[in-house]
Amino acid sequence: MSKKIVVVTGSPRRNGNSAAMADAFIRAAEARGHSVTRFDAALKQVGGCRACETCFKTGKACSFDDDFNTVAPAILEADAVVFVTPVYWYSIPAQIKGVIDRLYAFVVGGKDIAGKSCALITCCEEADLSVMDGVRIPLERSAALMKWNMVGEVLVPGVLNPGDVEKTDGCAQAAALADRF
Repeated sequence: MSKKIVVVTGSPRRNGNSAAMADAFIRAAEARGHSVTRFDAALKQVGGCRACETCFKTGKACSFDDDFNTVAPAILEADAVVFVTPVYWYSIPAQIKGVIDRLYAFVVGGKDIAGKSCALITCCEEADLSVMDGVRIPLERSAALMKWNMVGEVLVPGVLNPGDVEKTDGCAQAAALADRF
């Protein structure tokens, strides 16, 4: 069955390792008949949540009009959300963190978002898989809070320079993740 999948990326490097994995996932998902909408958070203007709790009260997800108001409707309508990001300084990069923090709007706004599938694709420079805990754990907990089903994670250590992911099975893992939707 065809799914609507939103892919949110977090790297400003268009030819970086996480971008390569995002591309591999998207190609595989579309080949399986899914429709995919991609948002490159690093190329959007999405600020942090201001905790004003006026979510969806102005006809938009957020009273503060930035690019989150284009991302939010797509997430609301999606069957699945895939987050693709590198690890920056042992955590979630600021470029995608604004989008993740603003998912709070769905909770405050009383939107029924339970039951969506989600996944994580991430990579880091170091060889230690625990380096990705600063991205993995917050996303797993956010998914649990929103009652989303985490269907898979692709965790690729040991990549830094553009193209390093090609020396791993990261893109193959990302493509295989499409089978879980």
